[in-house]
Amino acid sequence: MTDTQDIPALMADLGARARAASATLAFATSAQKQAALEAAAEAILAGKDSILAANARDLDYGREKGLGPAMMDRLMLDEARIRAMAEGLRAVAAQEDPVGRILAEWDRPSGLHIQRVATPLGVIGVIYESRPNVTADAGALCLKAGNAVILRGGSESFHSSRAIHACLVAGLKAADLPEDAIQLIPTRDRAAVREMLTMTDTIDVIVPRGGKGLVGLVQREARVPVFAHLEGIVHVYVDRAADAEKARAVVLNAKTRRPGICGAAECLLLHRDIAEGLGRELREALTEAGVALREGEEAWGREFLDMIMAVRVVDDLDQAIAHIRRYGSGHTDAIITEDMAARDHFFERLDSAILMHNASTQFADGGEFGMGAEIGIATGKLHARGPVGAAQLTSFKYLVEGEGTIRD
Repeated sequence: MTDTQDIPALMADLGARARAASATLAFATSAQKQAALEAAAEAILAGKDSILAANARDLDYGREKGLGPAMMDRLMLDEARIRAMAEGLRAVAAQEDPVGRILAEWDRPSGLHIQRVATPLGVIGVIYESRPNVTADAGALCLKAGNAVILRGGSESFHSSRAIHACLVAGLKAADLPEDAIQLIPTRDRAAVREMLTMTDTIDVIVPRGGKGLVGLVQREARVPVFAHLEGIVHVYVDRAADAEKARAVVLNAKTRRPGICGAAECLLLHRDIAEGLGRELREALTEAGVALREGEEAWGREFLDMIMAVRVVDDLDQAIAHIRRYGSGHTDAIITEDMAARDHFFERLDSAILMHNASTQFADGGEFGMGAEIGIATGKLHARGPVGAAQLTSFKYLVEGEGTIRD
């Protein structure tokens, strides 16, 4: 732990070391990055007991802070989740290296040959809350894309994140890559976050992953560019042409599988024509599963992250779309229907980062999209949008070839 008075010096040192490491990572081979991630996965499995012991300390801290069941679930690690972390690292390791991809190439009448080639962003700062597995996901994706990363985990996951970070560093050592490529801020002091947001000389982009309070703070105070990850006010609209069996399965999974994640459904919209038939069945099924249903305008536009769900009956598809436009966060929204015209209308008229048809919103996840892992779900419209994987953590440069070519 570091005293507040040392924070500026601490962060300046972390930034300088990350910048130096990023210069090496920019030309690290695909084999080196793959080896580092595979070795880190092995270290996580081998260090299972240490990670669980660290997580037990964090769970005690969370209970003392009075965290609710859903937030405690986000914080908790068990053997299955540790195995999933290791599998995520291996999945990222096995992916094609996004650095050096030729994104486009063309010839000009002047005789020039031009290529647009993917390059690392440089140094990425990741600020996240509660979920300690983000330490592994973010570290892996940044490394795969040739970026150095400075991680600032939540105060609740402090010990778990440190144990996981140690495994990532072991992977870097094994592959002869700079240990400073993945750094974890060694303090719970919030002053470190504010300092991080102003480090324009050493950090190229900030990725916040957390609740509205954290993201709002980052967006207000950051001088470094930000990949926005706003709250997940996720809607499921059940159309009058919905298949009852699909609707029951999707709605229950979207809300109850893990209510504390950003892809969990927070509002159920029911077409008026099925409100008293299938709609009633869905309400009863949710209540039996332990979900508290809320109605009225005060419940709309809220991210509960708990076994709570807003419900509204709408007159038609267009009213559902209008509701989502007003109260949604542009994260993920779904329609349950067998009417393909209704599906197309929903997809066309809404502009959320992820739109789904007859599928649970809990699939709003980079791993489920085949990215191995994700650093977050970006809800902005510039550069990266939706699940942010390794490919989204790159920029590009132009390579121009001539033969003594000069301009008239």
